[in-house]
Amino acid sequence: MELLKEFKPALVFLGTFLALYFAGNILYGVYIEFNGQKADAITHLVTEQSSWFLNLFGYDTRPEEVAGVPKVALKEGSDVILLIYEGCNGINVMIVFIAFLIAFGGPVKSLFVFLPAGLVAIHIFNLLRIALLFDLAFDHSTRFYYYHKYFFTATLYLVVLALWAVWVIWFNGTRNVKATA
Repeated sequence: MELLKEFKPALVFLGTFLALYFAGNILYGVYIEFNGQKADAITHLVTEQSSWFLNLFGYDTRPEEVAGVPKVALKEGSDVILLIYEGCNGINVMIVFIAFLIAFGGPVKSLFVFLPAGLVAIHIFNLLRIALLFDLAFDHSTRFYYYHKYFFTATLYLVVLALWAVWVIWFNGTRNVKATA
């Protein structure tokens, strides 16, 4: 029982994190299922913003709904270069970020500032990730699979980890608490 008291803060954090993570994913899954065989509005928005971003760099892209599947094509001229589906829109990563911040706790005022700022940072990085994947696919790179599957996934989670570290170290209100050994 003494051991349980010692680890209570960690167990409360873990329980809260997992509850929020699973609740967020279930709600998001219901939202995705509601759309059936059509791409959801968030995926459309991310594809449109990715297209806009790519066009700033000289591409002539446009998003286009793919009939019968929940994906949005990112086209260059008449060629489909990239297919974007709900897993590409960054929402799952944002759910992990939100669950951590709320579970870890801290001043509500700081949370209301840091949470949206972190979500915007994740979104911007995700748009950059999609743009770079588009460029790899456009050039028919043999490295596309590696970058898509491993490099950018790891990098996106490193961004989240860095945001968590910033929250824990500077913004959660416990910076001046002295550790006891």
